[in-house]
Amino acid sequence: MTRYLFAFLLYACCASAHAALDAQQVRRLAAEDSSDKVAAIEQLTQTADPDAVRVLKAMADDSLFLAGDRVVIVDGEQAFDAATGRAIALPENPESITVNNRIRGELDGALAALKLFDTDAGVRLASAQKLQSQVSPAMAPLLGRALEKEGDGRIKVLLTLAYAQSRLGDADPAVRLAAVKALAETSSPTIRSVLLRLTEKASEPDDKVRYEAVAALQSIDGRLALAENLARVFSGLSLGSILLLGALGLAITYGVMGVINMAHGELLMVGAYSAYAMQSVFRAYFPAAVDWYLPAAIPVAFFAAALVGVLMERTVIRWLYGRTLETLLATWGLSLVLIQSARVVFGAQNVEVSNPSWMSGGVELLPNLILPWNRIVIVGFALFVLLLVWVLMNKTRLGMFVRAVTQNRRMAGCVGVPTARIDTLAFALGAGIAGLGGLALSQISNVGPDMGQGYIVDSFMVVVLGGVGQLAGAVWAALGLGIFSKLLEGWAGAVIAKIAILVFIIVFIQKRPQGIFALKGRSVE
Repeated sequence: MTRYLFAFLLYACCASAHAALDAQQVRRLAAEDSSDKVAAIEQLTQTADPDAVRVLKAMADDSLFLAGDRVVIVDGEQAFDAATGRAIALPENPESITVNNRIRGELDGALAALKLFDTDAGVRLASAQKLQSQVSPAMAPLLGRALEKEGDGRIKVLLTLAYAQSRLGDADPAVRLAAVKALAETSSPTIRSVLLRLTEKASEPDDKVRYEAVAALQSIDGRLALAENLARVFSGLSLGSILLLGALGLAITYGVMGVINMAHGELLMVGAYSAYAMQSVFRAYFPAAVDWYLPAAIPVAFFAAALVGVLMERTVIRWLYGRTLETLLATWGLSLVLIQSARVVFGAQNVEVSNPSWMSGGVELLPNLILPWNRIVIVGFALFVLLLVWVLMNKTRLGMFVRAVTQNRRMAGCVGVPTARIDTLAFALGAGIAGLGGLALSQISNVGPDMGQGYIVDSFMVVVLGGVGQLAGAVWAALGLGIFSKLLEGWAGAVIAKIAILVFIIVFIQKRPQGIFALKGRSVE
């Protein structure tokens, strides 16, 4: 019995010792000199004690005060001894502990380091990510202990980098050299900035470490350049997806009727405003399901744009077939009418169309390469629409009639194809696909009355480059132009890129006027 009582008392003493911080260390947090405060913060951080988190957080929240020789935490009408955590009487006229910007920066780093020992993996991951830009040499022992205890692979990678950064300030050149070699394996722009300082003799006296830092920078720069090019390619894919959705409808209408529809960009606008309208409806009547306004807007965008297309074809375009210049001028006038109508209904200013929560954020492939979910969804949506159009054009009776009219209108009419009805249906289909393109565009661009003007020329370039009426040509041309333009923009700027693309298309059309894929038929020549 005596043995058990002794063990219990020993455990209680140990627990009590663990629960209390060193009062002298805590008292140094109230020192006049900022350097003394920084040293006290570093010492408390090294303890990795949960009570240290409590004290440093109170200091960061301006809740730490000096009452006589004791540091206290004041929380409303309650007060606690900072070292022991025990409740005490509220002191009279406690002196506030000054926390300047330097101290706040140290506190942020210290709190992030202490959270590395949290039981929640999410908290540790967030802390390790934050520490990538807030590592000091004094954190090396603490980071080493956290690295030994960490079992999560993602967190361990970040801790390895943070630990290597902390070792860059070690007095031993061999330790610094090993740290530089470890950091050379990353692709982080933050690590690059850290290593850049070591290439100067004033910052790093050891030649071997300095030369290794130069080699590490070259390695990191190569990976950063690769990531930037991959980001441009992906951005080009998303742009190409928008162009594809805009050009698919144009390829159908231009291929079937030979109509140069200058109002096609405004059909994109109709689809984008359909997304805005559905978002407004969901916010007003179904606020709990507002994240699902976008799927509900898909049929609305398609049929709204298709209806506008049918009205355009029935009222104006039908009477101008075979008169190219008059059709061009008439559709340009229709585009102005649609723009003004949007201004009257929705206002002249851009409207806000927000991404659903499931399209927010992105996929991080590299530290400087994040693929946004909204662009990933747009690329997938464009491929899905392309698949549906291919099935419609190649596996249905309507598609067969459209292809027949595109290849030889007169012969198709002679064998019983209702060419006038096919014209209307094809125009409705092309307009509806353009509406889907506007729906996708609303997720990455401003929605306003003039938004379609910037895409009509690019859509026509896709159609002409790919080949009139050719889906495969539209796909290759849209994706190629999107990727090529983004790569050129990264190297030469947006203006030079646009000029270079126009020159390329002019030269290409002179050499191959039928486009990438030429139509086959007796009357195509």
